[in-house]
Amino acid sequence: MIDKLKEAFERNLTEGLEQGGAVSVWKDGCELCTICGGEARAGHVWQSSTLVPIYSATKPAAAACLLQALHDCCRDPELPVGDLWPQFPLPRLTIAQLLSHQGGLAALAEPAPLEDLGACRRAIEKSKPLWCPPQHGYHPQTFGPMVDILMTELTGKRVSDYWEERVRRPLGLEFFIGHVPESLYGQVAELRTARMLGAMPRTPFYREYFDECSAVHRAFHSIEGYGSAREMNTPAAWQVGSPAKGGVASARGLAMFYQALLGKLSATPFAPEVAEWMSSPQCSGLDRTLLEHTAFGCGAMCEPEEFFGKGGFGHAGAGGSLGLCRPDSGLSFAYVMRGMELGNLPGKRVVRLLSAISDN
Repeated sequence: MIDKLKEAFERNLTEGLEQGGAVSVWKDGCELCTICGGEARAGHVWQSSTLVPIYSATKPAAAACLLQALHDCCRDPELPVGDLWPQFPLPRLTIAQLLSHQGGLAALAEPAPLEDLGACRRAIEKSKPLWCPPQHGYHPQTFGPMVDILMTELTGKRVSDYWEERVRRPLGLEFFIGHVPESLYGQVAELRTARMLGAMPRTPFYREYFDECSAVHRAFHSIEGYGSAREMNTPAAWQVGSPAKGGVASARGLAMFYQALLGKLSATPFAPEVAEWMSSPQCSGLDRTLLEHTAFGCGAMCEPEEFFGKGGFGHAGAGGSLGLCRPDSGLSFAYVMRGMELGNLPGKRVVRLLSAISDN
């Protein structure tokens, strides 16, 4: 498997699909391999410890923190959101439904800045849900403040602080949600925007995305700030700590998180129930935001099976990053990169890498 994975990674580099990146595979608490290549930024070779913003691949880590906090309080994700947040527009929505994007609050009535949690809270409370369960639609931006607000109501801490104190620091993970030490700024790769090869994809999603009046467009722009590669290449972005997209990680750090989630690391802070809640599908069908079929557990994607495997779960990040685990085999996989690509799921280069581990 390792030889096949190395060959696939090298093909991505030689065919120009990869500018720089890394892939890491772990199984049952052991690192099988971490492969890296290309440039992290001009003149700097990608190392196994190179960090890079991973956008929405952050979401399962944030969800795991909230779920563990619930478990610590002897609660579960069937708890109604309104029990913690009475002003929430759908107070009887469960936390499981919120984490699986069933709340209909992806597009807000008015925009709010990412760095102002109070403004985000007020904008969410003023908004009218565009759908209710069992319908669902990906919340690319509002997922972050909603999880942060629930965490603060439950524990008095933001997700970024809980992650740093309870997860990242005890495990020594190369996976930060805010709190990136200044001494590591030189290890953060420079993202490059997606290169256009031919015409823009003519899909229902992209037609709606570029219509500024559409709910799809507003879903990606209701929370303002730190969206572009240029913005994400700044220390301010590495410190903002958004639960939706603020993660900065190495491939090894992202893969290790999933090992901890599966209970394969001795110092894991996660109860077994957390992975069970994340891996159990809460919704499946047409996604009202992405306009294609998706399925979600509590804070994690469960489909397509070609990515996550049967019973597996994880999450993609804008541009192509991906983290996942397959509980039945004890395997976790993480891919991070410099060169971003279009699409809501990683493309050819990741499919090629995953095919190399398909028998494991």
